[in-house]
Amino acid sequence: MRVHAALIVALCALITAFLRAAPFLFFGGAREIPKVIRKLGETLPPAIMAALVVYCLRTVPFGGAAQGTRQVAAAAAVVALHLWKKNTLLSIAGGTALYMVLLRV
Repeated sequence: MRVHAALIVALCALITAFLRAAPFLFFGGAREIPKVIRKLGETLPPAIMAALVVYCLRTVPFGGAAQGTRQVAAAAAVVALHLWKKNTLLSIAGGTALYMVLLRV
């Protein structure tokens, strides 16, 4: 069982390393990045973030005034921190910390 788990971890590590190196292997050097790939690089990150926001807030109950306040406050904090500092890690950590504090209050 341990050998099987080690092989799975090793395979996942190899695939991850390949996927991280693939852009440099395919588009590195003197080759120009195709327009389609550049366009995907511009449009996919905001689209993925929008999908994550919808996924995270899909179960928020908006029935009453107090329902969903914690989630919406934490999401607003993430947006505010990101607009203020332009630091993704700070935004996510700050929003998560605020949500955890609001859960305990």
